[in-house]
Amino acid sequence: MVEAVQDAGVVVTGAGGGIGAALARRFAAEGARVVVNDLDADRAQAVADEIGGIAVPGDASGIVDRAREALGGTVDVYCANAGVASGGSESAEEAVWALAWDVNVMAHVRAAHALLPDWLERGRGRFVSTVSAAGLLTMIGAAPYSVTKHGAYAFAEWLSLTYRHRGIKVHAICPQGVRTDMLDATGSAGDLVLKPTAIEPQDVADALFKGIAEDRFLILPHPEVAGYYQLRAGDPDRWLGNMNHLQQKWETAG
Repeated sequence: MVEAVQDAGVVVTGAGGGIGAALARRFAAEGARVVVNDLDADRAQAVADEIGGIAVPGDASGIVDRAREALGGTVDVYCANAGVASGGSESAEEAVWALAWDVNVMAHVRAAHALLPDWLERGRGRFVSTVSAAGLLTMIGAAPYSVTKHGAYAFAEWLSLTYRHRGIKVHAICPQGVRTDMLDATGSAGDLVLKPTAIEPQDVADALFKGIAEDRFLILPHPEVAGYYQLRAGDPDRWLGNMNHLQQKWETAG
């Protein structure tokens, strides 16, 4: 058991399946009281029924007040997990870019805006951002996803450096491929880059709880991502060359 989450009021967005459902199950197993959020009300209710949680369906951008009420007045942990895997290039329609920005970044900003006054007054709170290795690196064939996941990671970093001395804990989860519906939707690019090393959603939850126990900001369910990230920072031209070779391989295969 991780003492930090026992009897905590936890919200997990996008928890009707995949990583979100795995996080909800793990928090409940650790003794937390869990609000399960998803756009799909039936899926949210099914997971809530399974774990003894509370379903609060709807758009993740506007659920903090309802979730707080459902938890008896206090949210202790907020998992900003809902996301959209928008593929395409610079020529993707503006509506695609706007949706990716709204779900992958602004939903996190809105949640933090609603949560922080109470957290800062109490001197504690925990914000968990499901980002993606694409937020540290990139993903071929998915400009809107890659760019907005970089934004989600940057916002999580900013929250941590700004408020950690005031009791706010922040964790950024950055997995590569995870066996979910979102992975299936990545098409041939995902088949090439992500599926060969894909892990189960439960593995992501395990990595998060290990990170909580060790009080770490960056959670890497695929440890090899650390090496890629170091190469990107230390030798960006070499890293970009390697990624371009991967791009060419994808184009040839396609």
